[in-house]
Amino acid sequence: MRPAYLDLGVEELERRAGAALELLGPTCLVCPRLCRVDRRADVPGLCAVGRHAAVASAFPHSGEEDCLRGRHGSGTIFFAGCNLRCVFCQNWDISWGRARRVVLSPDALAAVMLELQDAGCHNVNLVTPEHVVPQVLEAMPVAVERGLRLPLVYNTSAYDSLDSLLLLDGVVDVYMPDFKLWTRGAARRYLRRADYPDVARESIREMHRQVGDLVLDEAGLARRGLLLRHLVMPGLQDETAAILRFVADELGTGCYVNLMAQYHPSGRVGRAGEFPEIDRRVVREEMDAALELADELGLRLDPRSRSEARLLARAG
Repeated sequence: MRPAYLDLGVEELERRAGAALELLGPTCLVCPRLCRVDRRADVPGLCAVGRHAAVASAFPHSGEEDCLRGRHGSGTIFFAGCNLRCVFCQNWDISWGRARRVVLSPDALAAVMLELQDAGCHNVNLVTPEHVVPQVLEAMPVAVERGLRLPLVYNTSAYDSLDSLLLLDGVVDVYMPDFKLWTRGAARRYLRRADYPDVARESIREMHRQVGDLVLDEAGLARRGLLLRHLVMPGLQDETAAILRFVADELGTGCYVNLMAQYHPSGRVGRAGEFPEIDRRVVREEMDAALELADELGLRLDPRSRSEARLLARAG
């Protein structure tokens, strides 16, 4: 399948980039945080990123879902900074720690995309892009003119603004939101943002409207559609159940879902006993309950959901 952005053309991509840059300042409206700082003047928002995107790493990633990594890896670009404050952040060093970050111009970011294509990657996988949508769009016409032809994957926490998502309509091929938590109380405690569930529901509905259910090619690689992730967390089975029911009821049973079991105490969890209730790994019974409900609802599960459950069984 031909990447969607090629049908838009360079002129439309440039128009989208211009509209997105208006969101950066004089008051930043790129994400739901609405920091209202002038990022066009290189003033960082809560995300800790100013005028240009900051990248922590970029490489062919073999740890993603099979439909993304294929034989040669998913071309992941890990953006530094974040618009959430998840106390259990599984990528703490990249988002907020001391991992090296490089600030990239649009030309440099486009060059990274093309390097991943040259390395044989099956897609360009934008990880934590919610706060750098303008910078991504600014790089796209440059990359396309230089020969980019890979599907674009938008790998997000789902804490996105509709303004940004509408500018990505026809640009992104595969949306990959991680729907973290369902209730405002849990989101306030663990993400430091009570409005997260409301924003995530609205964002995911819009993503699904744009690209529909996930389409795989003859080699089993993702070409277009929504791939929804959910990290199963210790003691939060009700959150998981509500999210799965939302998927079945509002997105449909054709929605591709990956239930992930790799949660481990990270970030602020385990420090000074602040979050003891999630200071452990997920156990087999919790993962089994999530899988049983998914099967009962008739959801389309990624094979890794079951393989991770089997690993838990062997470990437990």
